[in-house]
Amino acid sequence: MKTFKLKTTLAALLCLLLLLTGCGTQEKRESGKLSIVTTVFPVYDWVRECTAGVDNAEITLLLDNGVDLHSYQPGADDMVKVSTCDVFICVGGESDEWVDDALAGAVNENMIVINLLEVLGSGAKEEELVEGMQDEHGHEHDEDEDEAGHEEHGPEYDEHVWLSLKNAAFFCQYISEALCRADAANREAYSSAASAYIAKLNALDAEYAEAVSAAPTRTVLFGDRFPFRYLVDDYGLDYYAAFAGCSAETEASFDTIIFLAGKTDELGLRHILKTESSDGSIADTVRRTTASGDQTVLTLDSLQSTTGKDAAGGKTYLGTMRENLAVLREALN
Repeated sequence: MKTFKLKTTLAALLCLLLLLTGCGTQEKRESGKLSIVTTVFPVYDWVRECTAGVDNAEITLLLDNGVDLHSYQPGADDMVKVSTCDVFICVGGESDEWVDDALAGAVNENMIVINLLEVLGSGAKEEELVEGMQDEHGHEHDEDEDEAGHEEHGPEYDEHVWLSLKNAAFFCQYISEALCRADAANREAYSSAASAYIAKLNALDAEYAEAVSAAPTRTVLFGDRFPFRYLVDDYGLDYYAAFAGCSAETEASFDTIIFLAGKTDELGLRHILKTESSDGSIADTVRRTTASGDQTVLTLDSLQSTTGKDAAGGKTYLGTMRENLAVLREALN
């Protein structure tokens, strides 16, 4: 949950913002380019693809230092960038609570704001605790147990919406239409670039569906957080994991380890998965607790902590999702 300290910090940044926005606005006027600010790398890369061949677009990635969405706190410079841009794209959800404060100080009255969870609407998925998963209080979730406090605090949505290729294609179409409104002079170029990219996303989606259909196993098990719910739901896969995708937990309980090791044995799984940001210690403990102890630990990249430097080095959303497909094929065999 966001703390009072964060809200106080944001209030102070807003005061500083009032002093800095004039300078930022002047720089924007001088550049003459369409300013697009994104929070996470997948969206940044989608925008790069949707603006391919257009010289008028200037794209900024805010989460550019390896900190994931759940740990990010905006600085004064970030608040200025958001306040003065033409198009701002965020994920939405609990991790983006700071956005309302940033937009409250916006100086661009014509700014187009895209909140991905809002755009997804009824397709947005609530965080869930599956059997054996450890909750925020360190308790193992029973299969028949209700999620205590869920109604009292309202739904908490899974923010990892980019880990669905179907979502990615849908979002890219929406983003392209927004770019056309913001910069009508380049409408044809935006539409053409987005259509070509969406075709690639749909083709990879079909490859995923084919790979899952041909796989002998339809369950993945993570000794880690699980940010891949949108992906597994797309292809009808079952999953078990130590924690939910947005969990702040880092240490698994004895009961959680025993449960995951038991499931690995019960289902005859040959692989245990982790995310790219994990040190693999939980997955390795689960492996050593199984009867055979000979499973392989594999890594799926959730694209949560990709930086601008990674992007400059050639990392892309589509390329990473293709690499994830190779890992998934192995995990399901």
